Amino acid sequence: MNIIIASNNQGKIREFKKMLEPLGYTVLSQSEAGINIEVEETGTTFKENATLKAEAIYNLTHTSVLADDSGLEVEFLNGEPGVYSARYMGLNNDEDRRNCILGKLQGVEESKRNARFVCCICYIDENGEKKYAEGYWTGKIATEPRGNNGFGFDPIFIPDGVNRTSAEMLPEEKNAVSHRARALAKLREMF
Repeated sequence: MNIIIASNNQGKIREFKKMLEPLGYTVLSQSEAGINIEVEETGTTFKENATLKAEAIYNLTHTSVLADDSGLEVEFLNGEPGVYSARYMGLNNDEDRRNCILGKLQGVEESKRNARFVCCICYIDENGEKKYAEGYWTGKIATEPRGNNGFGFDPIFIPDGVNRTSAEMLPEEKNAVSHRARALAKLREMF
């Protein structure tokens, strides 16, 4: 079965392909499906943004679509950057966004550096029926970036029970336990 990932984020697309293709899905990015749009994330929740993206692609294709909205919530920063993770503080690249968070947490003790990744998936089947699933991945914010795998905030996120950042984990390790993997596992239970 074909499924379009409603995203232009190459890191997300790569992760979804690695998780879904072994299950028998033919995973297409928006560009592979011939769609060249960027859906504006005007929602105030992860669910609203995931729905906006999934509906936009479904309305063009009327085929199965999966969209997620995900981000990092830092407890000390009252949940920032949250739904604004990809455009935090108006910064245009991952490194600047990571450095901004590290700057805001400079001198903050480890016990107050709690954070979690959040992922909300909106799946729309070929008949237009929607299903939702959420996943969470808890941990702490490191004091400096470490690792070359992953994308976004991975180099500064240390998952609970792991002594490495998620960017220091192998892709297979991360894809087995991440917020995205947990949301996808919940979604699979609905079928």
